Amino acid sequence: MHHALAKGSVAVLTGAASGIGLATAQRLASQGLRVCLADLPGERLEAARASLISAGASPDDILAVPTDVGDKAQIEALADRVFGTFGAVNLLMNNAGMQPGSSIFDAEGNWDRIIDVNMFGIIRGSQVFAPRMIAGGQPGLIINTGSKQGITTPPGDPAYNVSKAGVKVFTEALQHALRNTPDHRVEARLLIPGFVFTPLTANGRTEKPAGAWSPEETVDFMLQSIERGDFYILCPDNEVDRKTDAKRIVWAAGDIAENRPPLSRWHPDYGDAFKEWLKV
Repeated sequence: MHHALAKGSVAVLTGAASGIGLATAQRLASQGLRVCLADLPGERLEAARASLISAGASPDDILAVPTDVGDKAQIEALADRVFGTFGAVNLLMNNAGMQPGSSIFDAEGNWDRIIDVNMFGIIRGSQVFAPRMIAGGQPGLIINTGSKQGITTPPGDPAYNVSKAGVKVFTEALQHALRNTPDHRVEARLLIPGFVFTPLTANGRTEKPAGAWSPEETVDFMLQSIERGDFYILCPDNEVDRKTDAKRIVWAAGDIAENRPPLSRWHPDYGDAFKEWLKV
């Protein structure tokens, strides 16, 4: 187990009222961590806190702080509240995200909000919390939730892809900076979920599709990957295995290295070549 996840440690999770964030909070609380749930204000956030307490966590160990991560001032207020209440933060999971859909010319007017929440929410969360975590001298872990769409960038939702590509690049740079900063015990990891059945992906469905993982399965894989020391926590699901993910990622990088058209996987002149590539 990572030292930041020891019993009595403090975990802060954004996007914690549902999905992967809530499943992680439930797991950590069951392991004896003190947990701060951060999400938009409302009944879901209060219900999330109540679910941890009803499962056996002490009310004194579970904090719920309404937070819009698209607003830096609210992230700073979240940090003040957590450090003021618990005195330390060992795990920061920047997990809040949204996917309302987008188009290249922003006909929906969603780009600013998507970038503010999905990318700047993670960047600012790390920038606000990491210096305090380093100064605290305790073991620390920052997990940023990315997406495979930020790596292979499929057509159809460009704002989401851009935001998650930024998360990947930022988290790589964050880990590089942390490992080259002396005299501290804080590190970063990039969570790359597969198809997970959450409110973000449900699209009106009430039952988990056969191809999807549950949030709990994703948390299992994440914690196992952390224990192995993985930086890239590349999650499979019931439809796509690790080998297929790897082939898709390498093909996407090959567009540049081999000077193919962008997004050649979806280009009519390269579709058959990609299918053959998957078979190798």
